[in-house]
Amino acid sequence: MQIILSDRQDITQAGMMYVLGSFGDGECHQADDKYELMEQLRVHNDALVILDYTLFDINDVEELQIVHDRFPEARWILFSVDLSIDFVRRVIAMGQNCSILLKESPMHEIRECIDYALRRQRYICQRMAEMLLSPDQQHGADEDDVKLTRTETEILKDIALGRTTKEIADKRFSSFHTVNTHRKNIFRKLGVNNVHEATKYALRAGLVDSAEYYI
Repeated sequence: MQIILSDRQDITQAGMMYVLGSFGDGECHQADDKYELMEQLRVHNDALVILDYTLFDINDVEELQIVHDRFPEARWILFSVDLSIDFVRRVIAMGQNCSILLKESPMHEIRECIDYALRRQRYICQRMAEMLLSPDQQHGADEDDVKLTRTETEILKDIALGRTTKEIADKRFSSFHTVNTHRKNIFRKLGVNNVHEATKYALRAGLVDSAEYYI
């Protein structure tokens, strides 16, 4: 059993390694970026990939689809803090080899998800399943309906201009935690999962001039 951990958080890596130890013999590999992930998959094309999409350098679901199609024998667990409904629907459409697990999931769900993935069966954690089945869930954020506060709009612009959470916090004389909370709220309101998707929204909405963005 070959497993590729594609997660940049040390505590998550350590916790997942502990859980995987109960599944018998297996060899775990670490991929810190997209290039390393591709290199690992070239060697272990049927591995189980545990990927934190929101923190990894895969830009959008289209790019994830390309990697998935290139290595069709690989099994995938998208293991993240939060994922938009539209993104999850598109991942599910990729096939049975893609499972969804939130980092807040209880231990029994984490173990079940790994077990299902190893048997090439899809697993959707309970919270995400409930969100998918909720009748009032939208398929994505409509730009006319998104209501960002002034602070959120300013932070979104800084994100789109490439500033890190720490840089934004220093600029605003705020704590890292405060800006990170705003960032999570922005992503939730926009229905996006990462900086690349948020930047595309900011460009479409005219918050950032394209010339300014590419400088």
